[in-house]
Amino acid sequence: MNTDTLIQRIEPPFWFSGMQNPELQILFYGSNISQCQITINNSSAITNVKRTENPNFIFVTINTQKISTNEIDFIFRLKDKSTFIQKYELRERRKNSSLRKSFDSSDTIYLLMPDRFANGNKNNDNDSNTTEKYNRELPGGRHGGDIEGIIQNLDYIQSLGITAIWSTPLCEDNEAEFSYHSYGQSDVYKIDPRFGTNEDYVRLSEEVHRRKLKLIMDYVTNHWGLSHWMVNDSPTKDWIHQFENYTQTNHKRSTISDINASKIDRTICLNGWFVPTMPDLNIANPLVLTYLCQNAIWWIEYANLDGFRVDTYNYSEPEYISKWTKAITDEYPNFNLVGEITLRNQGLLSYWQKDSPIAKIQDFNSNLPSVMDFALSDALQIVFNEDDDNWDQGITKVYDLLSKDFLFPNVNNLLIFGENHDTKRLNHIYNNDIRKYKMAMCMLATLRGIPQLYYGSEIGMAGDQHLGDADIRKDFPGGWEDDENNAFNPETRSECQKVYFDFTSKLFHWRKTNAAVHFGKTTHYIPENNVYVYFRYNTNQAVMILINNNPENQEIHTARFKENIGNYKTGKEVLADLIFDLSQTIFIEGKSALILELE
Repeated sequence: MNTDTLIQRIEPPFWFSGMQNPELQILFYGSNISQCQITINNSSAITNVKRTENPNFIFVTINTQKISTNEIDFIFRLKDKSTFIQKYELRERRKNSSLRKSFDSSDTIYLLMPDRFANGNKNNDNDSNTTEKYNRELPGGRHGGDIEGIIQNLDYIQSLGITAIWSTPLCEDNEAEFSYHSYGQSDVYKIDPRFGTNEDYVRLSEEVHRRKLKLIMDYVTNHWGLSHWMVNDSPTKDWIHQFENYTQTNHKRSTISDINASKIDRTICLNGWFVPTMPDLNIANPLVLTYLCQNAIWWIEYANLDGFRVDTYNYSEPEYISKWTKAITDEYPNFNLVGEITLRNQGLLSYWQKDSPIAKIQDFNSNLPSVMDFALSDALQIVFNEDDDNWDQGITKVYDLLSKDFLFPNVNNLLIFGENHDTKRLNHIYNNDIRKYKMAMCMLATLRGIPQLYYGSEIGMAGDQHLGDADIRKDFPGGWEDDENNAFNPETRSECQKVYFDFTSKLFHWRKTNAAVHFGKTTHYIPENNVYVYFRYNTNQAVMILINNNPENQEIHTARFKENIGNYKTGKEVLADLIFDLSQTIFIEGKSALILELE
């Protein structure tokens, strides 16, 4: 009997012994496979067999603690009494896998889009099994960047002072258009062949760790792509959210915690589709929830990952997405996950961080360790164009935001950023005024939280979201053989690129050395004349940061900051290697920043 025609897919394709949760749900897929009776040698290890209305699926749950070998023989018996055996592998885990260290506020994260970063292997620009083909002339097309391109430029990333890499998704996205971003995935156990192979991804992880960097996967729980194989042949009718007519989410995530929200508004927010090509997953379905939990854990274990950035986290039903998160952190207690919570109100953002005092009022806990600080991002995208600080303008916007830090259970575990792949680029907003770029970077390097940089800004790349996503997701110069300018190589960077890069590199290399800006406390002072002064400190170190958002030079009288300066005598400016006498007035140029290590 040809078992290949009967069993077309097995997911997870293999598993691991010694997991904290011994229960494993295995999906077998094939034509009318549900007609089979399934046994294994140790029949007590099978704890559940689930058949659905679709005869092409059968879900078999086993207790892996009752399996004593690394290979399981699943015996399938058909109605005509014929049988066949399907082998299933349980692999050994890495030593201390469950206790892996994740990313935290000692890290600086580099966000890149692989299709737009570097084309390291031209042989995989196209693939016979995927629809969209290479077309670098098309702004929203596939440009050929891949995993090999990332590997070849890890030295560049490391030279920037980066300690962790977040790549937008790499799993297969077989949509006919705009598949390069891979948020509409068609197979979540397979790297898109135009990026490489699963083995290439594991090799990327190995190369990252060889350099003592960390690898963060962009994981999507809310939706798949319209071309996903299970959307075309769903295990259950409610695998994805269905409406009588196409219904798009209203994007009003505030309805989730709003005690006054109507049921219909909340339902459409959570169950409506993100876009017509992204079917909304019904995570409340126990089969879906378990499938997503296992898929996430499989990637962590298989590729030896250091963290997740979770796309559209709060578009999923809170009760169930919190269970998904807890399943991961139960398995990996130190594992960090940062959720994309695109809300600008700190109270609403806090609701989604683990152990939030606000969510506790509603007896809810997201279990999500980290959230993206979109409120701060919005401020960093506007304040340096505001030369006046009348009450709530200018740099006061940042002061006012940090004054609400008491809302968060863990402010050091907020992801802070000025831009990403969905926003305008800072260098566009600030018209490539490097003074304003430097102020933004100095704040990212010294404020509480985990700083994230967006690829290319460190060499002056700009882009306007209003011109379309392709404008903020341009190809990195030098990532393709025929590029006239190679910004990866310090010898071939333009003078402008060198200025941007050298500043950014020096700043974030310094950040790696200072524990006070990683985990220290913050004291800040009400801005005066559009000048913001704050301190990061622990018991052994103190850093004084001065941000002059005023176009005019300013003299800062240090007596006001005596409670933080204390017995420190001097401050060493970390970028210019200048020494400042803390008993004297500090002079600071207009639209500039000073970072002083106190001595």
